[in-house]
Amino acid sequence: MNTHFSGYTGRFAPSPTGPLHAGSLVAALASWLDARAHDGQWLVRMEDVDEPRCVPGAAEQILHQLALCGLVSEAPVLWQSTRQDAYQAALDTLVTRGWAYPCGCSRKDIEEFQAQLGTDRSRHTAAVYPGTCRDGLKGKTARAWRLNVQLVLDDLQLPTPWRWHDRRLGDQHQDLAQAVGDFVLKRADGQWAYQLAVVVDDAAQTISHVVRGEDLADNTPRQMLLQHALGLPSPAYMHTPLVLGVNGEKLSKQNGAQALNLQDPLTALNQAAEVLGLPPCPAPLGATSVQAALDTWVREWRSTAN
Repeated sequence: MNTHFSGYTGRFAPSPTGPLHAGSLVAALASWLDARAHDGQWLVRMEDVDEPRCVPGAAEQILHQLALCGLVSEAPVLWQSTRQDAYQAALDTLVTRGWAYPCGCSRKDIEEFQAQLGTDRSRHTAAVYPGTCRDGLKGKTARAWRLNVQLVLDDLQLPTPWRWHDRRLGDQHQDLAQAVGDFVLKRADGQWAYQLAVVVDDAAQTISHVVRGEDLADNTPRQMLLQHALGLPSPAYMHTPLVLGVNGEKLSKQNGAQALNLQDPLTALNQAAEVLGLPPCPAPLGATSVQAALDTWVREWRSTAN
């Protein structure tokens, strides 16, 4: 079972680690416009599964910021913090099928092992797990749970490298076993990993199209592999341009991104639209509303949407 959904359901899934910034508004606007252009529905999911990083009140602030910009979920917001049982059921399924295993390695253990091998890795990327605990803990205490990537690929006779099509970036490929390795499903601190949670929730919400920032593009094959392993449909993916900080890196809360100034929501939306290659909608539109600008951009998006 790995067919696309019928109909269109899109989503915006922020993490409440702080208020929306310019980069997150680009992703929110793009996902909303894509849903409207396809006459679909748009949902908001609050990805608060990483509890230690969540800031009290940030989720409510994000929802208020979205509303000021005319971006409102068409169904009740789904909160990942209420979905623990669903994630456990998915992990249990993978364990039963022999595709998930406990791991006793720390991040330091993995980095030291890779350093001994002389393995080079790009900045901001995690060291590839060498599979130390794949055949048993060998006296270590279980810390995390990992997916046995190569075994899933072999058992399901899936291709290597993994190939997929991104609606904006075009054809993509990644050697999952070599570039990613056996990735974490449940962390050592007991928190659920993003990769598992997002796959389970996309299926539960029947998400047919994922529109999100380009920084998440390399997560796509991991999520598609999990979809195959759990017998879930794969959405269509599109990754939008990033807003960069003054240092040339992706604008993020960790990179000093400032909260959106929404005293004038239309100005903030125009800046997001510019990143997406959409024409500006100046205030003198006749009806000087946010909604008038959104309607204009929906028509523009529809003319180029695929």
